[in-house]
Amino acid sequence: MSHRILGEIRGAFGAFLRAEILDSVTLIVATITALIWANSPWSATYFSLLNTHVGLSWGTHTFSLSLKHWINDGLMALFFFVVGLEIKREIVVGHLSAPGKAALPIAAAIGGMMLPAVIYVALAGSGEAMAGWGIPMATDIAFAVGVLSLFGDRVPLSLKVFLSALAIVDDIGAVLVIALFYTASISWIALLAAAVLLGILWWASTRGIRNVLVYATLIPCVWVAVLASGVHATVAGILIAFTVPVRARIEPEKFSSVLRARFNDLERSVLTRESMLHDHQQLDTIVELDLVTRALRPMGITLEHFLHPFQSYFVLPAFALCNAGVHFDSPLRSTLTSPVSLAVIAGLFLGKQVGIQLFCYGTVKAGWAQMPERTNFFQIYAVSCVAGIGFTMSLFISELAFSSDMLLSQAKSAIFVASLVSALWGILMIYLSTRREKLRQKAAIIP
Repeated sequence: MSHRILGEIRGAFGAFLRAEILDSVTLIVATITALIWANSPWSATYFSLLNTHVGLSWGTHTFSLSLKHWINDGLMALFFFVVGLEIKREIVVGHLSAPGKAALPIAAAIGGMMLPAVIYVALAGSGEAMAGWGIPMATDIAFAVGVLSLFGDRVPLSLKVFLSALAIVDDIGAVLVIALFYTASISWIALLAAAVLLGILWWASTRGIRNVLVYATLIPCVWVAVLASGVHATVAGILIAFTVPVRARIEPEKFSSVLRARFNDLERSVLTRESMLHDHQQLDTIVELDLVTRALRPMGITLEHFLHPFQSYFVLPAFALCNAGVHFDSPLRSTLTSPVSLAVIAGLFLGKQVGIQLFCYGTVKAGWAQMPERTNFFQIYAVSCVAGIGFTMSLFISELAFSSDMLLSQAKSAIFVASLVSALWGILMIYLSTRREKLRQKAAIIP
């Protein structure tokens, strides 16, 4: 691979990492705002606003949800749609497309999901508390990658790619857990309707149909059908994303051929800023250039780039503002020493790092996977500590797991503490691992 291509990859991934840092800052601001508001003299206003119902009515029929439900079931479907696009891209053309590259992050994610769940079940007690076993399984990719990015070039690019791939597999696991285990009952008729609509949506997208009205009609219908089926409405976002192509609709050779031919046509004509208004052949040439350019740009990548800012700076902050506002009725110490809190903290902080490290070590030693380039097990351990930042997905699952306000408050408080401790411990471990690697390189240079 040429230095130019490597430079382009590093530049693109660097831009992604910088965006993740800014995303993390936005989430932190929204979380702090929610916590202050929920525990201020105006806390009643906060909870009243979340329970305000918004909807539509026609005749004797009404469809309305609370503001909190619109955010958790509606806006978060958009978040899961972007997650779905990322998952499909990684599986089809990314770091999970080749077994050799995918083996280690898949093993790491499995270990990082299984052990936290086991620890939670062992510590949480019984009854409704057991429903929260999925909470410590999650990793917040924005926060995790953001923490790793603080160290810049001192962290190998391969390690950052490994963490991103691990988080993507973790997202797949979280979505499966939500769909399979946090669904109370299923309406098979509504689910069949959703499947038919998804089939039509897949057909339209693969045929290259770009009529906005088609998608503006089908996508809300899929969301309503999934909501009516009993499966959590956000799963609709993942399913819709899987219908979006992530490869170009035109071969590069054909694109280059059309490009050269049409550029020659334009060079033979007198091209000005107004000439195409009178020269219809020139206008047709420009339109054809536009069409082949659009065909070369994969729809999935286009949507990711278009939606990422909206997801990062509106959807996720709105979710944090809506769900992070924990009102502390009892002393924080008693809240954090409850079985649910201890189980979440132990699962996220200890379960994640031990599970990821053990599964990575075992997979590499068994010869089933290779270590990322220029990395060692100490660096893998540092990354596993950062993976204990559950936050967004953990908060989301906690809302699905508990109907009890007390258990929900305990779980959310524990998520904050575990994510903070994981971030701080991870930063220390990354610093020590990069420092040790730097000293090792210096020692190798000295004769």
